[in-house]
Amino acid sequence: MTAAVTGLGAVTPVGTDAESFHRSLLESRSGVRVLDTPKFEGLPTRLGATVDVTGRLDRITARTIHRVQQLALIAAREAWQQAGAPEVEPERLAVVVGTGVGSVSVVLEQDAVVREHGPRRITPYFVPILMPNSPAVSVALDVGARARVHCPVSACASGAEAIALALDLLRSNRADVVIAGGTEASVEPLALAGFAQLRALSRRDDDPAGASRPFDKGRDGFVMAEGAGMLVLERPEYAQARGATVLGELLGAGTSADAYHAMAPDPTGTGAARSVELALRDAGVTAADVGHVNSHGTATPAGDVAESRALARAFGAFRPPVTATKSCTGHLLGAAGAVEAVATVLSLRDGLVPPIRNLDQADDEIDLDLVRVVPRQHPHRFALSTSFGFGGHNVALIFAGRPIGSSPTDPRTGRHG
Repeated sequence: MTAAVTGLGAVTPVGTDAESFHRSLLESRSGVRVLDTPKFEGLPTRLGATVDVTGRLDRITARTIHRVQQLALIAAREAWQQAGAPEVEPERLAVVVGTGVGSVSVVLEQDAVVREHGPRRITPYFVPILMPNSPAVSVALDVGARARVHCPVSACASGAEAIALALDLLRSNRADVVIAGGTEASVEPLALAGFAQLRALSRRDDDPAGASRPFDKGRDGFVMAEGAGMLVLERPEYAQARGATVLGELLGAGTSADAYHAMAPDPTGTGAARSVELALRDAGVTAADVGHVNSHGTATPAGDVAESRALARAFGAFRPPVTATKSCTGHLLGAAGAVEAVATVLSLRDGLVPPIRNLDQADDEIDLDLVRVVPRQHPHRFALSTSFGFGGHNVALIFAGRPIGSSPTDPRTGRHG
């Protein structure tokens, strides 16, 4: 069984709704800047990609939940409204929202309060905000979901894994509708310092817009970013019965683990390739059917080469066009896979693959058909989105595009549902 995509929501450094985000990718805009507030002074790099959501939530909500929850809630509400706010029974509505780091800044803020003013001044919201499941809980409370509420924490694969878990919930008939995605708000000095110590971050502070360079020969690391991406996924028969507009379909998912290193990817790409192969098998499509790939493409020297090898292994002689949207948005960590899933669905809808920004000269070790300079038109119905995370987490998702308003079908049988 497939899942119908009926709603999309995105809060990103290049657009704080799904459509503006999509337009920015097609126009190759960068959301990366130098973080010029005093708290970032003295860091090895001050590059980041942040979002402005001023006024998007009422004051009470904004005061009682942390930024990582706020971004999730804003994106989820957009997706929910686009889906038509389905009147689904609460016991058949689930939420799966992943995060990689979560509320890192709240720990520092409240620790400072304890040290300076004593333990009685700490916010009563500290513990619920601190817990990684807080974004999922915020979304579930907002829509009244009572089926399941899950929070995968799988580093930078968290958002994609949330979508894979949502597909499982629908297939196992434990829900009719699932809001799924990822959120992250960790562009903070401590996190930047930590990743800088790993030599994972770009240090092109003199050229912010040119800093994120997936697959480029001159890449020197990723740029930390914040944001959220959400999808409303439904059982096909449920979406059809209520007359929902179907934006696309999630056909299949594949997950695997490298078991190689806590931080470095397996240089052979074997584990990542396995996730793609499993996703293709699960979706019932072949490598030749895939029209384009929205790659993980972080712009780290080791990561991009490993991903190139993984895709080459999984696709064999085929080389579908590959884009890397982190060249515009930076790396949204636990939200990245969900935001890129949104981008994939919209690319399929419009038949346009966004170009990779800052790709001046591809690395000699990259054996991919990289989309450059301008969007590339493609007539194919299927696309792949890949996400990989520290610890060897690998997730691959296969989507199908649909004409607006058409009913979902199973690509393997041609039948509804």
